[in-house]
Amino acid sequence: MPTVVLMDVSLSMTRPVSQDGSEEFQRKNLAVHGLNMLFEHMASNYRLEFTALMAFSSLWELLVPFTRDYNALQEALSNLEDYDKTCVESALNGVSNVVQQEWGSACPCQVVLITDGSLGIGKGSLRHSLQSLKHRGDDKKFPLPFPFPTKMFIMCVANAEELQMTGTMDNLEELLRLSGGDGQIFTMEGPLCMQSVQAMFGRLIDRAYSPFHAVLHCGNLSSDVQVFPRPEPVVVDEEVEPMPLTVNTDLELVGFIEIADISSPPVISRHLVLPIAVNKEVDEVGTGATDELEEEASASQMAGKSPNFCVLLHGSLKVEGMVALVQLGPEWYGMLYSQADSKKKSNLMMSLFEPGPDPLPWLGKISHLGPISEAAENPYGEDDSKSPFPLQPQVKRSYAQNVTVWIKASGLQTDVQKILRNARKLPEKTQTFYKELNRLRKAALAFGFWELLKGVADLLERECTLLPDSAHPDAAFQLSHAAQQLKLASSGDSQYAAFDHNIVPMHTDFSS
Repeated sequence: MPTVVLMDVSLSMTRPVSQDGSEEFQRKNLAVHGLNMLFEHMASNYRLEFTALMAFSSLWELLVPFTRDYNALQEALSNLEDYDKTCVESALNGVSNVVQQEWGSACPCQVVLITDGSLGIGKGSLRHSLQSLKHRGDDKKFPLPFPFPTKMFIMCVANAEELQMTGTMDNLEELLRLSGGDGQIFTMEGPLCMQSVQAMFGRLIDRAYSPFHAVLHCGNLSSDVQVFPRPEPVVVDEEVEPMPLTVNTDLELVGFIEIADISSPPVISRHLVLPIAVNKEVDEVGTGATDELEEEASASQMAGKSPNFCVLLHGSLKVEGMVALVQLGPEWYGMLYSQADSKKKSNLMMSLFEPGPDPLPWLGKISHLGPISEAAENPYGEDDSKSPFPLQPQVKRSYAQNVTVWIKASGLQTDVQKILRNARKLPEKTQTFYKELNRLRKAALAFGFWELLKGVADLLERECTLLPDSAHPDAAFQLSHAAQQLKLASSGDSQYAAFDHNIVPMHTDFSS
């Protein structure tokens, strides 16, 4: 997910930091050092991340738009200028505008706010903004929460004790709560120095920017891969005490299936799957020497010449037009597939399904799927002309049936009149008469509308007495039989009032 780095360049950031026996630094210098360390880490381990750099004081400025060029970001850091007082609300409005203009309101974004804990004075300060939250009109709403999903990380170039003494920590915690609470406040531990700021940004990297390495297994074949962006823990809402589920670092392929069978399933997230060299060592954070980069380049060239299962899998899925089902954890599955960026370029992608044994109803339980060779006959046919999917449910879906609904009196009146019209055309309309009669009977029983059954029974008895002399003899028998059955159902007798019981035509000597 993209990242916005929001750098405080107010005058308070120029406050000097005393260093024993060394040159004097400003808090801004410490912040720049920490950000350079973050950018170097992302350039080597998180290089697909889009990052933007903004500076703010009383106003805000977009220094570098969203980019993967971390050299441009570091160059902009070295040219920061100092401005006036701090206004966090104005900066947050700027973040909202920049992100929505580039990514819209559906893409999740991470915001890294770097400040010294001095949140401004008077009108425009964070303290004033939070105090006036309930007294604002719709045209001057506070920018948090953002209209897009957000994780906010607040990096304070100050000690926790200093923030507590000035009351800043409470305001920052309220800011984090307004953003959605999915983030963290980082403070410096120990004296304000380069080592402390490195440790603070190291904790941020561990929390939000550590690459997710896993091993992809398929029988005896395996491959080390990186999953980008890092899969987030998923909380199952149905559980009494929900625990976050995390993706295993061992990804086991459980089978392959046609793209047409899996169709376009609902997923909770999508990720790139990138092969990595087996013997590649994780670089120490903050190291970026030229000789190490050259060694890494040569290692990448060597890795490109060695066989890799991940590359084989990607090519096979692309050529065969299939997807691979992968197990992410206990009763949690996903799929691997090839997705084309252009005519010549494609990537191996992994989509995560909702946790559960049967995330895709038309496939049934994933654990029940098996190889075609174990089937008594080929479920796809000898010429691939059919498919075993979608599975038909054992119980009819409620939305797949014609459910009788009486919202208005006219609807009920129409159903009763339909029965009476068919009753006058007996015995030609015998089947239609009993079909409509049973439909009304079931609806009345479902609603507990016993009086309706007795009322329709009385109407049928009246129709029986009004039959003309030329009427077929079977009509009188059928009407009397139907009226009697409805009266028995209205009495609540278990045998005749059963919902699944159907009234069948009476067999007479006149009926064929």
